Amino acid sequence: MNDHSTLDVTSEGMPQRAYGSARLAVKPVNGRTRIATLYQEGCAKIRLPETDDNSLEAVIINTSGGLTGGDEMRWQFDVANDCRAQVTTQACERIYKSSGGIADVASALKVGDRASLAWLPQETILFEGSALKRNLTVDLAETSRALIVEPVVFGRKAMGEDVQSCIFRDRWRIRRNGKLIHAEDFCMGPDTASMLARPALLGGMRTMATILLLDANAERYLEPCQKIIGTKGGASFWSGKLLARLVDGDAYSLRKRLVPLIELLNEKAGVPKVWSI
Repeated sequence: MNDHSTLDVTSEGMPQRAYGSARLAVKPVNGRTRIATLYQEGCAKIRLPETDDNSLEAVIINTSGGLTGGDEMRWQFDVANDCRAQVTTQACERIYKSSGGIADVASALKVGDRASLAWLPQETILFEGSALKRNLTVDLAETSRALIVEPVVFGRKAMGEDVQSCIFRDRWRIRRNGKLIHAEDFCMGPDTASMLARPALLGGMRTMATILLLDANAERYLEPCQKIIGTKGGASFWSGKLLARLVDGDAYSLRKRLVPLIELLNEKAGVPKVWSI
């Protein structure tokens, strides 16, 4: 019997690719955020650790141990009115060298009125020869709040890894009340080394993070954000959005600024427990 979560060789001699799909919907119950529905398939798992307050924390897990060309992951989270939730990953997601094809990850987030969602995955690590396409869609209600953080590492400096060639495509589409309010497409590779060196991209750095806060009161965080970011990146505010970019030479140095930023922007929830520095 075939299992989508394995990478065994099929009878035709082609490696079987990893596939995972998971959906979580939450609802308010007596002032607390609780599970409404939970679905898991293949190598996609969701775990829900205990929290100290009325919010809910979801930890997503890819049990295949990483992604390579042809693998697919699908995540869906629906936060109902008056709920508070945050989503993180058990560990860094590793994108390994592709023998053909591209890894495809799609995440869909929906946040209701007076609800709050923090999307806080740990770093995505791209290795030499890897190929990844990601698509993030977010649907917000009029009074919802969302914090989105996506850190990326192009080879681990501590392990002596240099990424000369890889493919990375990252697409974001965010709507409020059905109206598009934020869109971006980040494209890197296949000549990654020369692109990383460009001043308009990473300027010779190997790690980056994008932070987007969608909140009516986001402007009050602009000056504190700029102080934390310093000279390696920047932050701006317009139309209810605070957007920050960080770059650094290694993942550890990036986290030393990224963690305080999350603590600042994620209200009382702070940094997920599974993060470490």
